[in-house]
Amino acid sequence: MVNNIISLACLVLVIVGMWKVFEKAGKPGWTAIIPIYNIIVLLEIIGKEWYMIFLLLIPIVNIVFIIIWFNGVSKAFGKTAGYTAGLVLLAPIFWPMLGFGSAQYTKPA
Repeated sequence: MVNNIISLACLVLVIVGMWKVFEKAGKPGWTAIIPIYNIIVLLEIIGKEWYMIFLLLIPIVNIVFIIIWFNGVSKAFGKTAGYTAGLVLLAPIFWPMLGFGSAQYTKPA
């Protein structure tokens, strides 16, 4: 029961953080809670094409591309590769930090 509560709290923190990140990037925040569509919006934020979502269907490759995409989010908000590691490994902490922090979105070239 305690594990379920902790898991739910972590999920809520990630969703709230992603909601704020999407809003900072000029996208509707509610898109963070729609499965699959939230990945498409994330790809738009980092300047990638929507069809790259199909890379998530390939085992092992999907992990690599999620890390690359999170790195794109970090760079779009002026952060470093260390912040990317935080987004990957400690998502309930780093997504809200990015969403509620002072980082400003800069559209990728």
